[in-house]
Amino acid sequence: MSTPAAAVLELDQLQLRYPGSDRWTLDGLDLQLAQGERLALVGPSGCGKSTVARAVLQLLPPGSQCRGGLRLRGQDPRQLSRSALRRLRGEAVGLVFQDPMTRLNPLMTVGRHLSDTLSAHRTTWSATAKRERAEQLLEAVGIGAERFSAYPHEFSGGMRQRLAIALAIALDPPLVIADEPTTSLDVAVANQVMGVLQGLCAERGSALLLISHDLAMAHRWCERMAVLDQGRVAELSSSQAVLTQPHSDVGRRLVAAARQREGGATPTAPESRRLLRVENLRCWHNLGGPPWSPTWLKAVDGVSFALQAGESLGVVGGSGCGKSTLCRALMGLNPIRGGRVWLNGEDLLRLRGERERAARRSLQMVFQDPLACLNPAMPVGEAIADPLLIHGLASTAAARERARELLELVGLTPAEEFQNRRPRQLSGGQQQRVAIARALALEPQVLICDESVSMLDAEIQAEVLGLLRALQQRLGLALIFITHDLSVASGFCHRVIVLDHGQIVEEGPGDQLLRAPAAAITRKLVAACPRLPEG
Repeated sequence: MSTPAAAVLELDQLQLRYPGSDRWTLDGLDLQLAQGERLALVGPSGCGKSTVARAVLQLLPPGSQCRGGLRLRGQDPRQLSRSALRRLRGEAVGLVFQDPMTRLNPLMTVGRHLSDTLSAHRTTWSATAKRERAEQLLEAVGIGAERFSAYPHEFSGGMRQRLAIALAIALDPPLVIADEPTTSLDVAVANQVMGVLQGLCAERGSALLLISHDLAMAHRWCERMAVLDQGRVAELSSSQAVLTQPHSDVGRRLVAAARQREGGATPTAPESRRLLRVENLRCWHNLGGPPWSPTWLKAVDGVSFALQAGESLGVVGGSGCGKSTLCRALMGLNPIRGGRVWLNGEDLLRLRGERERAARRSLQMVFQDPLACLNPAMPVGEAIADPLLIHGLASTAAARERARELLELVGLTPAEEFQNRRPRQLSGGQQQRVAIARALALEPQVLICDESVSMLDAEIQAEVLGLLRALQQRLGLALIFITHDLSVASGFCHRVIVLDHGQIVEEGPGDQLLRAPAAAITRKLVAACPRLPEG
């Protein structure tokens, strides 16, 4: 392989197989990254994107087989001693994870996280020097030195990701790998975080390897794009060329799925029967203070809307606007301070006991991360049957038979091949199909989807959205579709409401909001939303 002198990463026919697997996750991967370059690594689920990062850092389970060319700043990490490998991590490459909260110690302050990183690599520095450097890093990522003594749980998702960036660049590495760094963030915050990351890499001359399922976001922040398929690079060119004239089959599929996700099919008109009516709903959280004058966080503050049978209502807004609080309140998972909720003409907030339990079966939810809401030790067939058993609606045999029918309904066929698998034996898209099947077990009339496709790649997103639309038409479901992505809501939903500080600030067809946003937050979301270039 021809290698430029300034290459910071070189992969030459790299192969990697995990223990217990009969296939190579990476199978002849060629890739190189020059100093200061920004390269996006995209591809379908299971193509090996995240495995590339694990291979570079040698964060692999024991028994993994890794062969072929791998050089990081001219060194092969596989040949280093344990202490030398620890120095290479952080000094030669910084890693920004998808979910920083899983990588942060909740018992340590954010300043301590940075100081410990510096202590491990800058052993001669004084405590004062490390404190000054940590404060500089907090300022650089837009957190502020005054938050040195704060804890991770006191930060929003965007601020935690900024902390993750500070940790990644703490030692000025020549390479930064960002693995799905904005998946759980709304588009406005994601845009800010990526701006910080890109700016700091440019300022330090660091190369950036961005691993992402979002083609539009990858195009916005990276000049070049590599498309992976079955552990190999199927296509490598400028981001503009890949997205406007893809030459590989997988590239064409991904771009087509991403364009479908942005544009979507015009939803058909729903039925006229009203299922759900929400009037002046309020969810306030008491933040403390004297009993006669408490401080309230008005997470949802006077929200009203109606939902027809067969209709899809999109709910969008920035982080902290009240989207998730709204759906949890409708599910009875968050306390409601005021307002009314009618479902099929019954006031849900006044029902008690068995009547309330029976009524709420008509309202079910699909969460963002299916793996987090499925029992890892329970076969998926049992997970789907469980709601029927909990509510006493079927015998064990009948519940298992219904679970098989639901697996078939959501496209996991034949059901016998899937019913005994554990959640981790399924792909992300298959896990979400199981979550949808479980939500359908009680035959709901209203399905609430809370960021239910945000963690999936473009192809799987299109599949799951297509499945939801097909189920809606077949079963007459009404959908409340919570998302931070206005373009997805525009293509999928009949109507969209925009929340800001717990209130509806704008409402209408999604394409209208994209073309002519009226509210300030809507304009901000539209401006931050990355779009594919015209093909």
